[in-house]
Amino acid sequence: MAILPHNPQLRLLNALKNNAKPIMTFLGLPSFRTAQIVAQTGVDGIIIDCEHGYISDDAMHSSTAAIAALGVSPLVRLRMTHCDLIKRALDAGAHGIVVPQINTAEEARTIVSYSKFPPQGLRGQGSAFPAITHGIDIPTYIQTANETLITCLQIESKQGVENVDEICAVPGVDMLFIGPNDLALSVLGYVPAKGDEPEFVNAIEKIVAAAKKHGKWVARLSNDGTLSKEHLKIFDTVALSYDIRAMQNWYTAELKNARS
Repeated sequence: MAILPHNPQLRLLNALKNNAKPIMTFLGLPSFRTAQIVAQTGVDGIIIDCEHGYISDDAMHSSTAAIAALGVSPLVRLRMTHCDLIKRALDAGAHGIVVPQINTAEEARTIVSYSKFPPQGLRGQGSAFPAITHGIDIPTYIQTANETLITCLQIESKQGVENVDEICAVPGVDMLFIGPNDLALSVLGYVPAKGDEPEFVNAIEKIVAAAKKHGKWVARLSNDGTLSKEHLKIFDTVALSYDIRAMQNWYTAELKNARS
């Protein structure tokens, strides 16, 4: 392909390419108004959580459009690896997908194949919405999507850690994401991890090392701003908490102050 023109709409991708340490968060509530509010906070990307969040297909569509309209990159975390879910997320206009529980290179290759237009993959074309959220016309979207969509895979199991080098070697995988809670459950058998358990630390270090070796970005969940700042010394980007958790924490803290 020819050198791609710079697209300022792709805020997260551009920040990653510039090593600007972008910050994302998770959206779990099915409201385009919530999506708008969170998108106005200064985050660079928002992961619309269709795995654990209360997000239906139509809510995913509206949140994707609302986030992109405010110059922030919407990503969609799928609930599983099925090709129809990948198609729906990308046809809604997501700037990328986050796929949970990837354990083998074969699974990674399958995800990539359904995320790319031919000849690199098997993705079909028919939606006008992605071009809108990318701020370009449909022909340009089709020409550039294979190189500009972020395919992010979650490594969160013993098997995934064991196979992480082979997973990272798959062409078309752009980023790995560590979900520390599921990783701790798999490696340690409990959550939350204390953070200093050798098995847990070694698993994270192995994931980071594999990503760096193969030139992939690597991300993780961070519970607060202080941890995010620390994690960004190692990781290319972090997801700062969750809309639901942010609301709970604010009310809990302020009610404690009010009743003290």
